[in-house]
Amino acid sequence: MTSPTGRALRLTVYIGEDDTWHHRPLYSEIVHRAHAAGLAGASVFRGVEGFGASSRIHTSRLLSLSEDLPVAVVVVDTEERVRAFLPRIDELVSEGLVTLEECEVVKYTGRGERPDAADPEGKRSL
Repeated sequence: MTSPTGRALRLTVYIGEDDTWHHRPLYSEIVHRAHAAGLAGASVFRGVEGFGASSRIHTSRLLSLSEDLPVAVVVVDTEERVRAFLPRIDELVSEGLVTLEECEVVKYTGRGERPDAADPEGKRSL
């Protein structure tokens, strides 16, 4: 796995919390496949309210009957690695929205990691 800083690509997959892949939450399948592909990182964000192509509003409000809340799975890595991962997303996502945005990674460190002694800022170029 790389430790990227600099130019990167952000992949965001907007799906429903109740979407599944072979009886497993779809967001979890995407994260595990991103991990297996060696991508730099992936996170899942649960929305409190939203709507998509169906125009049906999903909300977490107490009196609402909807529990299929919006979920965003965000993956960031180099453009080459994210684009190579897209066919896996295409296989998994039958309903939802998939976007790509250029971004800049300013800092990427894990818990307990220390920057390289040779590079006082702890940055590695993409």
